[in-house]
Amino acid sequence: MSREARGPRIVFWRHGQTSWNLESRFQGTTDIELTGQGVQQAQRAARLLAGLHPDLLISSDLQRAARTAAELSQVAGLEVHHHEGLRETYAGEWQGLTNAEIRARFPEQYEAWAQGEPVRRGGGELSTEVADRSVPVVLEAVQKLPENGTLVVVSHGGTIRTMLGRLLGLDPELWECFGGLSNCCWSVLGQGARGWRLLEHNAGTLPQPVIGDDT
Repeated sequence: MSREARGPRIVFWRHGQTSWNLESRFQGTTDIELTGQGVQQAQRAARLLAGLHPDLLISSDLQRAARTAAELSQVAGLEVHHHEGLRETYAGEWQGLTNAEIRARFPEQYEAWAQGEPVRRGGGELSTEVADRSVPVVLEAVQKLPENGTLVVVSHGGTIRTMLGRLLGLDPELWECFGGLSNCCWSVLGQGARGWRLLEHNAGTLPQPVIGDDT
């Protein structure tokens, strides 16, 4: 991830810990704040990401993401641009429920989702609809980057998964192949001759240069 690498980079950064994360509750678009530990996670990660000298910082407008972005804004001296389109998946009746409660109340819906079928969880959004609203926000920001610039996108685990899948050109049924992001960890896409490429996934430390045949 040297700044001399050709083309732009996008760092997709998940927000810090919330109380609902600890309780395994589906947050969706519910506006939950960070815990004290979540703030500390954001502060630590912000110091690392500032070392990438990001050029542009955009964030979901939900407070758990906005507070996370604010830490990088302070360290890197960047303005945060907030976007509703970067919010987490709206999941209707699932929101606020624990995983066990969802499985008990919506067994058929949960099973269909677990099998990779397109499901409006709780009557909410499809994953493809989340990508439809979030990816254009990211691509518009990429157009504003300087040559070889770096964009940081602060968002949510589910939304980041859909953006990675869409930008990498994968079929929606394959998007779940991406493992979840830990709180305040990130994934990185770089753009090369054949389009976007996954450089890092669920990283919590600055990457090392790739040395070998795959360079």
